[in-house]
Amino acid sequence: MNKKRICVIGAGNWGKNHINTLNQLNCLAGVVDQNDTKINFFKKRYPFIKTYNHVEELLDDNYDGYVVATNAHLHFEIAKFLIENNQHLLVEKPLTLNSEDAITLHNLAIDNNVNLMVGHVLLFHPAFQKIKSLIADGSIGELQYMYSNRLNHGTIRTEENVFWSFAPHDIALFQYFTNSFPQIITSRGSDALMDGIHDTTITSLEYPNNVMGHIFVSWLHPFKEHRFIVVGSKGMISFEDSAKDKPLVLYDKSVKWKDGKPITQNGSIQHIEYDDKMPLYAELQYFIDHLDGNPITINNSESAIEVIKILELATNSLMGEN
Repeated sequence: MNKKRICVIGAGNWGKNHINTLNQLNCLAGVVDQNDTKINFFKKRYPFIKTYNHVEELLDDNYDGYVVATNAHLHFEIAKFLIENNQHLLVEKPLTLNSEDAITLHNLAIDNNVNLMVGHVLLFHPAFQKIKSLIADGSIGELQYMYSNRLNHGTIRTEENVFWSFAPHDIALFQYFTNSFPQIITSRGSDALMDGIHDTTITSLEYPNNVMGHIFVSWLHPFKEHRFIVVGSKGMISFEDSAKDKPLVLYDKSVKWKDGKPITQNGSIQHIEYDDKMPLYAELQYFIDHLDGNPITINNSESAIEVIKILELATNSLMGEN
């Protein structure tokens, strides 16, 4: 099989991770960025690649696929240009800044027979894939409740609130675990730093079959915490991505009823092993494996539209519009 040639558009904080990982996969062939300092850095590091300042310059070089890792407000126009030129692409999250644009790209991709993938990279995290299998095989019984804390004192954005910045990953995971769309979404938060741009939010999502979830995100927090909890009728799962050893733990904990009263049951605690493959490596390998046109089933444009619709509905609730 001939190796695939991938071009990365956007060499910023996350784009550079795509660039370096594609090099590990032996598929890096081009980089686009308007910043000459970034371009020169990667040209020196990877002298075999071609570099460009503008997207319009690169189509003649016949790449097999593209990764769009620019600022989010540029995603729509760049993706539209590539799709209309029949190019397969992976676009970083969020796919677009509104669901109307996301639907437009989805329909264009269908019309042009193009694979459009979105970078909800945590769906490729081995720990979350293990959680998915534990739910599917009945290890925790019926799914009842999920929550995610994604907290930090780090980069604060001025063009988007913390929910749009942090929560897409968790929304994608909720969709992955429930295979459904929330019936009720309620969000509240604080805009302490900038009026109308919330820096802390707590969002509740009510799914079919009485499954409840909440997402707590903040960039005004004294320490980093990435914690994900899943509660079922027969057991519970915790994963702490911010902890030293990133433990994935299965708890034999449940509630039994006796004489009309709920009685807590505490059993074994099991540390679950999972692969150590980097999620971005797995995501890009999946993208590369589907450059032959086989349908994308993980992180496809349909799932991206769902995530953006949930972001919009939560934002409406946050701003008091529903």
